[in-house]
Amino acid sequence: MMKRWQFVKRLAPLMAMMVLVLAACGREDLSTLNPQGPVAEEQFGLMKLAILIMGLVIVVVFAISFYVIIRFRRRPGDKTIPKQVEGSHKLEIIWTVIPIILLIILAVPTVQSVFNLAKDYRDDPDAVKVIVTSHQYWWEFEYPELGIKTAQELVIPTGKTISIEAKTADVLHSFWIPSLAGKIDTNPGGNVNFMYFSAPKEGVYLGKCAELCGPSHGLMDFKVKSVNPASFERWAAALQEPVALPSDPAIAAAFESKCLTCHAVGDMGGPAFPNLTGIGSRESVGGILVNVDADDKKYNHEDTVYNNLYKWIKDPGAVKPGNLMVDQYDLTDKEIEGIAKYLSELTLDYE
Repeated sequence: MMKRWQFVKRLAPLMAMMVLVLAACGREDLSTLNPQGPVAEEQFGLMKLAILIMGLVIVVVFAISFYVIIRFRRRPGDKTIPKQVEGSHKLEIIWTVIPIILLIILAVPTVQSVFNLAKDYRDDPDAVKVIVTSHQYWWEFEYPELGIKTAQELVIPTGKTISIEAKTADVLHSFWIPSLAGKIDTNPGGNVNFMYFSAPKEGVYLGKCAELCGPSHGLMDFKVKSVNPASFERWAAALQEPVALPSDPAIAAAFESKCLTCHAVGDMGGPAFPNLTGIGSRESVGGILVNVDADDKKYNHEDTVYNNLYKWIKDPGAVKPGNLMVDQYDLTDKEIEGIAKYLSELTLDYE
């Protein structure tokens, strides 16, 4: 009984570690094991090949180990010294050659994929060009050929190659959409990195910053929304339409003096911080407050969007600690309510 208890005590830390590791596999929308695009599928293929090779090696090694343990175990009453074997040239050659063969099997498709996924589509006339700029703690998406800029929601047309030019406005971040493509760093110092991907199916794909960048690193989410090409064109056109200020003069004055000094709406405001045009249609507020109504499960439910905007404007530090909106303005409750209501109604009808 004592021996069994000691075995359990030794096994417990290993089981606890396995639970922690497997806990990271719980979200399908953030999993590389659920590829939804050709780039992710190619990378997933390499993962499966590597896992297959490693699994084969583990099975063979364990099978040989168990065989040796059982076949050559000391029998009761056997006091003889086992035969001493100094070495076997044949075995040494076998266990040297086999790993080399396995390494070549893995290396050849890996090298092919590295060069294939490093293609530059910046000069491809059919590709959609997007400049991705990372900030603490939000994402800016600029479409230079369309003359539009938005934030937190990267809208793309299905079936089109998306050419990404990634850079940072402050510290090191990493742009990652697990179900569509591998990650790419956005490095300080003016460095620019490139990647591409595509989404054959319509849908919303979750992206995250994959590089520790500050206290709200874990909240630095964004969405990739894949729509049909016609909807994408309507979205791009709607984003460029003029936007009116709030109808209430007091709310309009507060919005102009306290919000548009940094943010932009339509052709008004400053370019430094997230463009708020169409924020009422986005999947989330601040990248982390998801616009889903708890009762009917619908995105962009007006009450939910308003509540999220009110919560964000009221105390952005409580939602994302360390973000640059903290202590940058002074609004009354009535002004916050009016601005939240106004922004919740800034929707883009392009579906």
